[in-house]
Amino acid sequence: MIVDNFLTSLAALAASPAREGYLAFVTAGGADALQRDGGPEHVTASCFVFSPDFEQVLLCFHRKGQFWVQFGGHIEPQDASVADAALREAREESGISELTLRSAAIADLDRHELHGGFACAAHWDVGFVAIAAADVDFTASDESEDVRWFPTHTLPAEVPDNFPARIAAVLRAIAPR
Repeated sequence: MIVDNFLTSLAALAASPAREGYLAFVTAGGADALQRDGGPEHVTASCFVFSPDFEQVLLCFHRKGQFWVQFGGHIEPQDASVADAALREAREESGISELTLRSAAIADLDRHELHGGFACAAHWDVGFVAIAAADVDFTASDESEDVRWFPTHTLPAEVPDNFPARIAAVLRAIAPR
């Protein structure tokens, strides 16, 4: 069952207040915590797409949110796992069909409240990482106004407040040493 596998993946993370919050939320909500119609707050899946040297990140300009962000969205019934949902969303939103996850390990946890234009109250977002060649062809989906590479150390101004810190934390956790 997807919720049991997700709880196992969460439990494998280092102890932190975020991990404990996610474990409590998903344990209390069960399978509903992973469904768009399971309540006003639910888990979503996202994917940070980096260049092979980790110097660039591919972002989309979110149509509703009006900010640059990683690819992601709701978990769908056909998704076998939260990681599979993240990969599906990244492929759909970037147009990169051959994209694969670097690993099935969770790289980021970010609960954020939503306002204006969103039907949901909050997303418990779970981030994964994929690598794509910097010269790969990509396209924006209907959910985005644009897709573009940015240097990881020079992100655009139009990102969520905590986004630069999230990118830095993901890079510290996954980049080769």
